[in-house]
Amino acid sequence: MKYQIQKKISRKNFLHSLTQGLGLITLFGLFPSACRKKSPSIHLDSTRTYSWKMLTSWPKNFPGLGTAAEKLAKNISAMSAGRLKIKVFAAGDLVPPYEVFNAVSKGVAEMGHASAYYWKGTIPEAQFFSTVPFGLTGTEMGAWLRYGGGQALWDELYQGFNLKPFPAANTGVQMGGWFNKPIKNLSSLKGLKIRMPGLGGEVLRKAGATVVSVPGSELFQSMQSGTIDAAEWMGPYNDIAFGFHKVAKYYYWPGWHEPGSVLELLVNKKQYETLSDDLKVIVEQATNAAYFDSLSEFNARNSRALLELTQKHKVKLSRFSDKLLAELAKLSKEVILELAEKSPKAKKIYKSYAAFRKRAILWNDIGEESFSVIRKLAE
Repeated sequence: MKYQIQKKISRKNFLHSLTQGLGLITLFGLFPSACRKKSPSIHLDSTRTYSWKMLTSWPKNFPGLGTAAEKLAKNISAMSAGRLKIKVFAAGDLVPPYEVFNAVSKGVAEMGHASAYYWKGTIPEAQFFSTVPFGLTGTEMGAWLRYGGGQALWDELYQGFNLKPFPAANTGVQMGGWFNKPIKNLSSLKGLKIRMPGLGGEVLRKAGATVVSVPGSELFQSMQSGTIDAAEWMGPYNDIAFGFHKVAKYYYWPGWHEPGSVLELLVNKKQYETLSDDLKVIVEQATNAAYFDSLSEFNARNSRALLELTQKHKVKLSRFSDKLLAELAKLSKEVILELAEKSPKAKKIYKSYAAFRKRAILWNDIGEESFSVIRKLAE
């Protein structure tokens, strides 16, 4: 009996000591912020729900682009258990495709899905966060943004426009475009009316082409009517959906101008700050997943579509000559350096981008590029 009483007392003392110990650990060890007077409060309201609008620059349900926006919206809603519901609007439903940036900035909608080179008239530096001729591939862009300091520079650039950007998709390397005449040298481009956005378009303008801005939804009609002589859109998967093989004779590669085009999710910053911490993480992780998913989708569907174009529709693939590519590379360097001199912000972004590109080329030469050559030996 005496032993049992002592055992109970010992157990009681142990539990009391353990409780005190855990309290001290919680207070001073595992959660040191509890000891600070100015500890940041965790913004978490699991009861509040949101109904947001997402504007896009894409036709409704357009393969790979419009569908990526729809999928992202559904995933955010599912991951948040319906606390953040997003309704997607196609290009032109509420605002024109090239007005998404301004509309989300002003709060017309909480979100936008587009590509940063569409805003070059408002914010030229944004083009670094879309694609750069002879620049980074899709995987390399993701690496620069996440682990090379690119995202912080992007956030800083958009902060003055009340926007928080996220990389939400990537098309991978694109094709060189559809043409109605052979492109043999630089002089072949002079006077050519061609649709090409971003820095690639500026390079062609330097080469003597007439660059026009045409939304994706109007490209087929523009090619068919002869309003434009050539058009760059994306790759086999999207190009076959538009039917370019019906209105153009030559399909050129490689896509020197868009080696890995980022599609962005724009979020109105004031609205973003109203989200609880867990919803912010959900938005971030949903876009991360969407980025990888889109690269996988484009790789899978481009390869199938290319076979259909060449075998079923008898499309003839044409390669830009090495000499022409070298001339385009020289002009590209001039265009990029001109952009870098536009502002201190542009120079800062360019410095980071160029340094990462240099390292990426070094690794790619002995990594993926060398492997892509030797793996053919196993066929």
